[in-house]
Amino acid sequence: MDSLTWIAVASIVMAGLTTGFGTMGPALAEGRAVSVALTSLAQQPDASATITRTLFVGLAMIESMAILLLCRVDDPDLRQPILECPIASVCSGGR
Repeated sequence: MDSLTWIAVASIVMAGLTTGFGTMGPALAEGRAVSVALTSLAQQPDASATITRTLFVGLAMIESMAILLLCRVDDPDLRQPILECPIASVCSGGR
């Protein structure tokens, strides 16, 4: 394989890895936030309105990080390769 093919393979692998690791962070953060909120609700049921409101605001901010990551990955203008990928012509039938 020539160097352009290696660059294409490396970019595909790295895109998959960064997407996977980038979505793990928000998922773990949301799980931790819900866990702590449920513990707080069990300990102080009188403060349920404040805890719930704060939880939803926090979850919205955490989820926005995951949404921005997926928008970045799915935006075709931002995915344009720096070098022309030889695999693209093979996959598209030489067009």
